[in-house]
Amino acid sequence: MKGVILAGGTGTRLFPLTKVTNKHLLPVGKEPMIFHPIKQIVSAGISEILIVTSTHHMGDIVKVLGGGSDFSCEFTFRVQEEPQGIAHALALAESFSGDEKIVVLLGDNVFEYSIKPYVEHFRNQKEGARVLLTEVSDPTRFGIAALDETQIIEIEEKPRVPKTNYAVVGVYMYNPDVFDIIRNIGTSDRNEYEITSVNNEYIRRGMLQYDIVKGRWMDTGTFESYLQANEILYALDNTLRY
Repeated sequence: MKGVILAGGTGTRLFPLTKVTNKHLLPVGKEPMIFHPIKQIVSAGISEILIVTSTHHMGDIVKVLGGGSDFSCEFTFRVQEEPQGIAHALALAESFSGDEKIVVLLGDNVFEYSIKPYVEHFRNQKEGARVLLTEVSDPTRFGIAALDETQIIEIEEKPRVPKTNYAVVGVYMYNPDVFDIIRNIGTSDRNEYEITSVNNEYIRRGMLQYDIVKGRWMDTGTFESYLQANEILYALDNTLRY
């Protein structure tokens, strides 16, 4: 199993902070933001990690991270030349994956607890994909899962009338079929390759499983959530709970 961290994008909602540097190099707690997803993947027993970022920031990312020895892992780097969505960035991991399962983290998501238990569930999952959900107070901001007793029925991106309060957080686990799915989903109204479209295809195939996240989770898409992410990791001294 291999890890992928998606650290591209323009970070416009955190401007002017992102005028200075890549969003994923901003401090969260006592460390650059991107250290957190790296620690998460390593905590799950994965040592080969691909970092996907933008053309403008690749040099800074490599300078900060090096080859991976500081994190007991090995980094590979790829450039997403145009910001065409999460699934578009993920497609760059195809050759890196080598037909292994992959665990994908968005570089701006912060978790109080290690994702190790969920990755173990995926290791034992015979086929398909797995996502993580958490209950949120503002579901119109996220991809929201409609659930029955045992399954995700549908994921709707930023719904005006949410069917639940369960948001899909920025951890996605896929078998090698994901790259064929990305090739066939097409672009959305935003002219992007959406990860929600990928996940809905796994739902259509009856192959998407899920876990509910333990503890606090926060993305850093707004100044308010960025502040809360700082509070979470500062209180933990940038460690993970298990």
